[in-house]
Amino acid sequence: MLRYGLIGLGSMGRHHARNIRALDGVELVGVADPFGDKFGVAGDLPVFEDFRALIDLDLDAAVVAVPTAQHAQVAIALAEAGINTLVEKPLASTLDEGEAMVEAFESRNLVGAVGYVERCSPALMELRKRIQEGQLGKIYQIVTHRQSPFPARIADVGVVKDLATHDIDLTAWVAGSAYDTLFAQTASQAGRDYEDLVSVSGKLENGVIVNHLVNWLSPFKERTTTVLGENGALVAETVMSDLTFHENGQALLEWDHLSSFRGVSEGASIKYAIQKREPLAVEHENFRNAILGTGTDHVTMREALKTMKVIQTILDSAGSGVALQLND
Repeated sequence: MLRYGLIGLGSMGRHHARNIRALDGVELVGVADPFGDKFGVAGDLPVFEDFRALIDLDLDAAVVAVPTAQHAQVAIALAEAGINTLVEKPLASTLDEGEAMVEAFESRNLVGAVGYVERCSPALMELRKRIQEGQLGKIYQIVTHRQSPFPARIADVGVVKDLATHDIDLTAWVAGSAYDTLFAQTASQAGRDYEDLVSVSGKLENGVIVNHLVNWLSPFKERTTTVLGENGALVAETVMSDLTFHENGQALLEWDHLSSFRGVSEGASIKYAIQKREPLAVEHENFRNAILGTGTDHVTMREALKTMKVIQTILDSAGSGVALQLND
């Protein structure tokens, strides 16, 4: 039985607690949060103010759901104590902190994982599988929309580090290719210290064109990923985890007005019936399996560091007003 500790009992921490308790082969033995247990998830466990008290509980693993600015301090202390760790995204506040975290875990052969839960979305996992099987043929473009009202829980980062980081990670993962060039524009329209809107366009190393529209200003919630290829398009909607295939039309065009059209035409649309498990439960299974040596589906800290570098390039491009190449 793996002994787990949980650090941070806020909006995400309460869901981590529920999933840890539901996970086979795992026991939650301690929790910590300097602000207490406002959601009442500790049960009969004591709530420590200082996370270091958990280290004395002989932990095998810990889950870190504290503000981004505290990720490096907490995670490195856990690594030094020999504790495998899953930290919420993004990896850290700065690239230097991220580098230090990667070194701390890799040098000790510990599992250092990052909670990019979108990779565990049933719709996106099915989308990626179908792309790998060749359903779309050659991939042309990947477009993501991630829009919603402002979440009151976010105080220490802008929309790029909090939300767009999901799109950067999942796009590279789905396409199987790193980012090459990008151009970004940001705005702060609501008077906050950080940006609340970003538009990104770019290209991956394999030639796929990408576009990301992300904001905290929309009066609706949208989470879509569209992958366009030579055989049609797959659209994943991850709020309800639906996946739809829009195929290129095969019927001959007999209408004079359309007969000179030189692109594709509309074909059949298929909404797939897929098994829908809670993504966070899958994320925890992947982390546990990595600790046990029975799986490699977790997002590593090194992968998350690559995503951080793309995120920083987005902010740099927005600040300079020019397109940037990732390897410059």
